[in-house]
Amino acid sequence: MTAGLKTIIYPVKDLDRAKALFAALLEAEPYADTPYYVGFKDAGQDVGLDPNGHAKGMTGPVPYWHVSDIRGRLAALQEAGAEVLQDVHDVGGGRLIASVKDTDGNLVGLLQDSAA
Repeated sequence: MTAGLKTIIYPVKDLDRAKALFAALLEAEPYADTPYYVGFKDAGQDVGLDPNGHAKGMTGPVPYWHVSDIRGRLAALQEAGAEVLQDVHDVGGGRLIASVKDTDGNLVGLLQDSAA
């Protein structure tokens, strides 16, 4: 499987205000609504709101590329010069995420679902 861009996560300071804004933008209610994550779906794209994002070093929206081998892809990115910001970890239900900073300082996320 090649990488596919299917998820973007926004760091937010006020989850309720951000949730209202994205509900108005997408004209939809969130499919996931917890104190630590709010998720919307739009045209096959996941749009997430993370109230802890700034504390994790997120400076803006982070695209998450869906991959089948997150550890292998993370190693390849490191070999290509990326700096690991968040090592691979499970965020629930077997979903694994990691993030790096590329050589220009851009944040890139990786996501592997348990089915992969």
